[in-house]
Amino acid sequence: MATVTARTLPWYAPPRMALALRRLRRYPVVPLGILTFCLVIPALLASQVAPHDPLKGSLANRLKAPAWQDGGSLNYPLGTDKLGRDILSRMIHGARVSLVVSLVAILVGGAIGTGLGLISGYFGRWVDSLIMRFVDISLSLPTILLALVLVAAVGPSFGTVITVLVVLLWARYARLVRAETLAIKERDFIARARVAGASHVRIMLRYIFPNVVNSLVVLATLQVGYVILLESALSFLGAGLPRPTPAWGLMIADGRELIVTAWWVSMFPGLAIMLTVLSLNLLGDWLRDHLDPKLRHV
Repeated sequence: MATVTARTLPWYAPPRMALALRRLRRYPVVPLGILTFCLVIPALLASQVAPHDPLKGSLANRLKAPAWQDGGSLNYPLGTDKLGRDILSRMIHGARVSLVVSLVAILVGGAIGTGLGLISGYFGRWVDSLIMRFVDISLSLPTILLALVLVAAVGPSFGTVITVLVVLLWARYARLVRAETLAIKERDFIARARVAGASHVRIMLRYIFPNVVNSLVVLATLQVGYVILLESALSFLGAGLPRPTPAWGLMIADGRELIVTAWWVSMFPGLAIMLTVLSLNLLGDWLRDHLDPKLRHV
């Protein structure tokens, strides 16, 4: 009689964390929920949801601990900073700042990069070489140095942050769209459009652009997390948004000297950045898998 042996997992079986991340990528309920409560709702309803004015503080309530610790108060659930400003209220308004900066930078940079990528991939030759050299220059620029130079020239402002982000983002869109255009323009329906007398502009906008939209959506979703992280880093270094703007990066910078005595000042904004960027990356992976027909059934 044959003996039945217990089935064991092979040595290459993925660990539990990898399986959990794979499920999150396949079913984006958790990332969407985190984004809704950490970014979307606070950004849209900041004035109604925030319990306090994010710019007004009280020195009598400075460095109050979170509500569950000794000395904390339910009036300030996540504590206060060194100027007595409510951490929760500043985080809620900081979500609006992060979302606005990300959307403006991605829309402007994406529009410039998409247009130049279509022109570069469609016309080729010296036009392609010229645009791609500008792409190489843009991708080689040091982010922090560029931001510091602009801050030294015009001072920290919303416009300075947007300018730095657009300079860094447009090249990524241009390179992606160019690669897609080079493949699409060789297809039969493009040749038939040329024979039918369609102009170059019509071919690019009517026939090529709709075929690169899926890739642009995935890239834009992934870039939101990158922009939030970069804007926070610039604000942390003093090369981003000016004080007293309630930005997550500025909040972390305000608490770096108090990390031992008042950890909550930096901890909660940092946690918000981590959860938001992680959720956006998972959502971008899910969109890539579902919008790309080659990966849809993998």
